[in-house]
Amino acid sequence: MGQKVNPIGLRVSVYKDWRSKWFADKKEYAQLLQEDLKIRKFVKKRLETAGVARIVIERTSEKVRVTIFTSRPGVVIGRKGSEIDRIKEDLSRMTKKEIIIDIAEVKTPELDAQLVGENIAIQLEKRVSFRRAMKKAIQSAMDAGAQGVKVRCAGRLGGAEIARQESAKEGKIPLHTLRAEIDYGFAEAHTTYGLIGIKVWICKGEKARTAKKKKETAAQERTEATENIAPAAGANGKGE
Repeated sequence: MGQKVNPIGLRVSVYKDWRSKWFADKKEYAQLLQEDLKIRKFVKKRLETAGVARIVIERTSEKVRVTIFTSRPGVVIGRKGSEIDRIKEDLSRMTKKEIIIDIAEVKTPELDAQLVGENIAIQLEKRVSFRRAMKKAIQSAMDAGAQGVKVRCAGRLGGAEIARQESAKEGKIPLHTLRAEIDYGFAEAHTTYGLIGIKVWICKGEKARTAKKKKETAAQERTEATENIAPAAGANGKGE
């Protein structure tokens, strides 16, 4: 029963960062959290075709910085920046705060679990076979350099009377290894015969220890080694 934790939430303290970066006291917290959810829902709906992978929100006292990670920055910006200005105005009206929008490009969308899940959902809505869509997504991710991919679809697959879940996997997905860089995404396909949920896990390899950590570990090992040598040398001196 141990595989129900979100791989991104589990790794926040290890190497992943928060998607909302702000601090609030007890009175404001619930209101700001609801505001974050509204901003994310609005941007996702407005930029449905722009391949939005994730949205990071940072706050100061009066300003809100929204960073949109997308595989199609041209669609988000619009002609001469018209689309981004409209989004900024609408968000300012909604939150009654100054909004700053930054755009960050996702260089390899094949390795972003959220975008892979949404791509499968679009294919299922176009009546493509779920097995073919899953296999194609896995193959694209592996070709792009992933070490392992797992896809799970659940619902009335292929229009069947009884809902079921089907999985496809290739490579390794070490969910319990915290230093393993695992991306997770969830999407929903709104088909004529019901809702189909898609979950995607992509392993991009293991995070190497930083140079600072390596230095600290090496220094600690040296200290331990000298401590072990000192008593041994003293013991030999006594014996003689």
